[in-house]
Amino acid sequence: MSRRALASLVFLVLAACSPGAPAESAASGPQAADSGRREVAVFAGGCFWSVEANFERIPGVVEAVSGFAGGRAANPTYDQVVRGGTGHLEAVQVTFDPARISYRQLVDRFWRTIDPTDPDGQFCDQGASYATAVFASPAQKPAAEASRRAAVARIGAARFVTPVRDAARFWPAEAYHQDFARLNPARYAGYSRFCGRAARLRAVWGEAA
Repeated sequence: MSRRALASLVFLVLAACSPGAPAESAASGPQAADSGRREVAVFAGGCFWSVEANFERIPGVVEAVSGFAGGRAANPTYDQVVRGGTGHLEAVQVTFDPARISYRQLVDRFWRTIDPTDPDGQFCDQGASYATAVFASPAQKPAAEASRRAAVARIGAARFVTPVRDAARFWPAEAYHQDFARLNPARYAGYSRFCGRAARLRAVWGEAA
């Protein structure tokens, strides 16, 4: 059992005894009209519950889907991926309106939601499937690499381990993983506190976290 699964079981019990935490809300304020244009980006940032929740709050993001990328097996299941051997990372496919937010802006935001100095996973989720990466198409790669260079300049090249990888086939995860933070706010809040996400992000990024 992964640490995330153990944390989820612990806090599922706690959540039954305490009021549920509110779901993370979308950013407020004036927003540009939807242009109807759509582009897709894929990010691996450890637990896909967290990556999905972070992107869904960004104006201009139309949809975020939890799944897997970068592996060898076709149509992998969650159990197969976390057991290891498929080569997949937990990932999120982000559909966005490029008239409202650019791909470069999405990558810039992504760095601040992960610990790019951890080569073995993220927070309490450790293991090959929780490694981090930006999966970029040939058209996206220049912007992704430029964003990475800017982030490396802040963190330091010796510490920054998250790569920009070539785009790979994305496979959606099972339905019960989709919109997990929104549909299970108390359980997700418990998991996030258990993992110490906020404290670690502040330690890495400071006020930019």
